Amino acid sequence: MIKSLRLLLATATIATVALGGAARAVACGNNSGYSYAGIGAPTRGYGISALISPLDAFDVVNGHVAGWVGVGGPGEGPNGSNEWIQVGYAGFPSITGSDIYYEVAQPGRYPTYHQVSDGLAVGTLTKVTVLEMRGRANWWRVWVNHKPASPPIRLPESHGRWTPIATAESWDGGTGGTCNTFLYRFRHVSVAHAPGGGWHQLTGGYPIQSATTRIQRARGSSGFLAAEGRPAFQLLGATS
Repeated sequence: MIKSLRLLLATATIATVALGGAARAVACGNNSGYSYAGIGAPTRGYGISALISPLDAFDVVNGHVAGWVGVGGPGEGPNGSNEWIQVGYAGFPSITGSDIYYEVAQPGRYPTYHQVSDGLAVGTLTKVTVLEMRGRANWWRVWVNHKPASPPIRLPESHGRWTPIATAESWDGGTGGTCNTFLYRFRHVSVAHAPGGGWHQLTGGYPIQSATTRIQRARGSSGFLAAEGRPAFQLLGATS
């Protein structure tokens, strides 16, 4: 089971420099071993969707890697509680292929990891979505390839409050050692402007980036490439 994939997002380095800045060969991520490479929406929304595919150059030494979309986060629930929902890919050491999973944190409860499928090969393209339900404020659902992958999930006081995120991440397993390597492609990243839909392509937004990661995003595009590790950096030009 993945350690809570979202819990330490708030402590990730939020880059204020141009996308694609150079990464440094240092201990991974923040002081808890997490690193991130993604885009946050510029405004609040009611859901987020993307086509995600893991590309070549994966090397998961410790912990996990993941590429996901989601809303909410640490301290973003009622009375400062942790509350979020996310869906995407996850990869682990010594396991062939990737999971599709979703994770839910509800106030006062431990986050829960739900495996949707496993063993997905490099290059597999999957559409993942989290969306607040039309006519049911504070109730959310996960969708995978246009089909519901979760039951309706109640997230109190979430209606109209959250800024959607699309990001890759890595956790070094608490070792403080060698960084994992990942390369994810995010395509057609869209934000819901109303419960149940009202989709618009993600434009603008802010980078979520760590010292050891890179993001590559074409001007005017809603998609991007997210990478960590020298082999992944070398492939960025070839896959853009």
